[in-house]
Amino acid sequence: MRKIATLLGSTAVCAMLVTPLAAQGSGDIVTVVKVTGENWFTRMEEGVQAYGQDNEDVTTRQVGPARADAAQQAAIVQDLIAQGVGAIAIVPMDPSSLEGVLRRAQQRGIKVITHEADTLQNTEVDLEAFDNTAFGAHFNEQLATCMGGQGKWTSFVGSLGSLTHVQWADGGAENAEKHPEMELVSPKNESFNDANRAYDLAKEILRAHPDIKGFQGGSAIDVIGIGRAVEEAGLADQTCVIGLGLPKDSGPYLETGAIDSIAFWDPKDAGYVMNILAHKVLKGEVITDGMDLGVAGYDNVSVTDGPGDGIIVRGQAWVDVTKDNYKDYPF
Repeated sequence: MRKIATLLGSTAVCAMLVTPLAAQGSGDIVTVVKVTGENWFTRMEEGVQAYGQDNEDVTTRQVGPARADAAQQAAIVQDLIAQGVGAIAIVPMDPSSLEGVLRRAQQRGIKVITHEADTLQNTEVDLEAFDNTAFGAHFNEQLATCMGGQGKWTSFVGSLGSLTHVQWADGGAENAEKHPEMELVSPKNESFNDANRAYDLAKEILRAHPDIKGFQGGSAIDVIGIGRAVEEAGLADQTCVIGLGLPKDSGPYLETGAIDSIAFWDPKDAGYVMNILAHKVLKGEVITDGMDLGVAGYDNVSVTDGPGDGIIVRGQAWVDVTKDNYKDYPF
């Protein structure tokens, strides 16, 4: 745990090196999301705002591009560097493409917190709601049960650059090896976080593989587009659709059976916890294994070394939702 032990020391060193511009914004935490307007990130903003309301010594806000685009995210980060904010908490569209701009932010004394980016090197802390490979395997095991352990299935991702989506798809494919009668076809279809694109892709797959039995969604809107295509084709009873989703968005299709089940972590909680971590780093506090961050699912976090000089903080925060319980969640 060398990196964890030295986090406080490195924070103090950076504080001495920070430029006056960055120092002016030292209490300003800005959360950068993949895309604005998507319900997932609208819910996340509730957590971002709540943290600022609960902590008067820091200001919090959320920004993001109008469409899911890594280059637009990088431009936003570059602008935040120029503003000299204290910390950037970012959900990267494509983690590897942001390494350079996040390194520049750190060089200016800005603290970087990431989410869904456990291979990213230029971050102080990466937050993961859970183990991503296990989450993908969990989806796939549910899919296998629904499919009776046999038949064709496929997977969707927001993009091939969306690390966690790829990890879920890979975790699902690895799990499916336990079911030799399941056949993966056309894996990792890229929806680019667009329900209409997911719908079009699902229709193409249904035409190419009319006997397909299973769809594993990645982006929070994939199951919506897939469910719509399945419902229009009259195949709700013949196919299984399982993946990440939000209850209100997915509810109509859960009711009809076009979506069989979803799982999620509450983006409001993730937004809040990212800002907790950013605030702790700004104050020079050490984040330790087993720490209780005061939010359900993050009350006994695991802390491990990341691929760079930072750490990875993992919670146990996923929730399974079906037709029977989706109304229990107000988002």
